[in-house]
Amino acid sequence: MNLASIVGQLKQERDQAANEVRQLDAAIAALNGARYGKRTGGNHLSTAARARIAAAQRERWAKVRAAKNRGSSAKRTMSAAARAKIAEAQRLRWAKQRKSARKVPA
Repeated sequence: MNLASIVGQLKQERDQAANEVRQLDAAIAALNGARYGKRTGGNHLSTAARARIAAAQRERWAKVRAAKNRGSSAKRTMSAAARAKIAEAQRLRWAKQRKSARKVPA
């Protein structure tokens, strides 16, 4: 026997096994009232409960959107002391620049 015939035989056996499984599933479904493999129950929520959950989720999304909008349009303000500190540092940088420009002969 060569490899191709062995592979062909294995595929044929697999198809036969799959067919048997389908037949067994059909027999079980017939005996079980066609409920085999299907969920028969579950966690069903009342309409009021689903409405509460939906309202809570809408509130959460509203908070997210409000925070997003607030962050993009709100301007940050610096204290007067912080502005004075930055201005003084800039004046010192300018003075240093002017001083180094004077030292260089033209």
